[in-house]
Amino acid sequence: MRTTRIDGGVTAPAGFRASGLHCGIKKNGKPDLALIVSDAPSTSAAGLFTTNLAKAAPILVSQQHLADAGGHARAVITNSGCANACTGPQGMADAVEMATLTADALAIAPPQVLVASTGVIGVNLPMPALRSGIPATAASLSDDGGPAAARGIMTTDPFPKEAAVEVATDVGSFRVGGMAKGSGMIEPRMATMLGYLTTDAVVDPSLLHRALTDACRYTFNAITVDGEPSTNDCVFALANGMSGVVIDEGLYPALFEGFRQVAHELAIGIVRGGEGATKLVEVTVTGAATDADAWLAARAIANSPLVKTAVHGGDPNWGRLVAASGRSGAAFVLEHARVRIGPLVLFEGGRPFDERAPQAAEYLKGTTLQIGVDLGAGGTHTATVWTCDLTAEYVKINAEYRT
Repeated sequence: MRTTRIDGGVTAPAGFRASGLHCGIKKNGKPDLALIVSDAPSTSAAGLFTTNLAKAAPILVSQQHLADAGGHARAVITNSGCANACTGPQGMADAVEMATLTADALAIAPPQVLVASTGVIGVNLPMPALRSGIPATAASLSDDGGPAAARGIMTTDPFPKEAAVEVATDVGSFRVGGMAKGSGMIEPRMATMLGYLTTDAVVDPSLLHRALTDACRYTFNAITVDGEPSTNDCVFALANGMSGVVIDEGLYPALFEGFRQVAHELAIGIVRGGEGATKLVEVTVTGAATDADAWLAARAIANSPLVKTAVHGGDPNWGRLVAASGRSGAAFVLEHARVRIGPLVLFEGGRPFDERAPQAAEYLKGTTLQIGVDLGAGGTHTATVWTCDLTAEYVKINAEYRT
């Protein structure tokens, strides 16, 4: 197996088209509608959804459509600028209508359409804009429409996020493409705010769901900007089989690796483009007694406002890393713990090495950083989570979000 990075996003795999345009939801005139379509009549589909109990209407509709269609779908329609969350029966009706309008424009059944929305919570969709916008978006579909779609799903994102790879196997090659959006309210515990993966491999729906779940564990599920799982988080995967490469148990590692690489690039883009972020931080926990402990501690460190503000200010405050680890709920043995900022060990064996603080402060001036904590519990389990610094700009963006 060999995986090669290629240009493109969701339309890099054969048989996928996409489009994106402004239909009138956003007052600033930026793109606010995106459509992805598979040309194959039978396309496997899978989805992972927010664990937040306040689920938005499009989440509920997409879950139902996946169940009704037995893990098949040919299209995903997405609007940005309005989350259609906490909007009651009208919100459900609007999400259903989005799917129906898309199905009519593509001449397919409504359960073959998945729906996603992102934006302000508690606001009803402007359906007249969507009633004209969805047919126009369908009419503008093209095999080079990925970049337009990637812009159509953005809200506070500073840049669009796309990625694609080609996976060569002994029985042929297939492609995986993807796009994602997300900048704030990122701590999904399943995916990201909105993520999309496409492949032209032949994949059974159950195997596709497994690959999506496994890949997200180490990518979309391993990022955080602010520790806030959204009402609308979802990630979809579509497999149309146009490459002819059939994924079975023997080729499953190839599919997983393709998904993982694309999802990793998208997930890192989300964190790097986090609201107000100036630094990307990789937090690695080692020496954990259990796998669950490793993730508990890594998330606690990555979500700590004290850690994130120290990183922003260039303060090598190893005490904040110790404190976050110790209160995480994971087994933690202070006498055997070790804290590292970049290549510099600042705490080990129960004592600090503050003479290294000036070097650590210099390291923290960078924009791509690594932090490591050994929990000292004697285990072999590890976890890595990516986060960003917490800045005054983040506060400003979110203080003014609705206004």
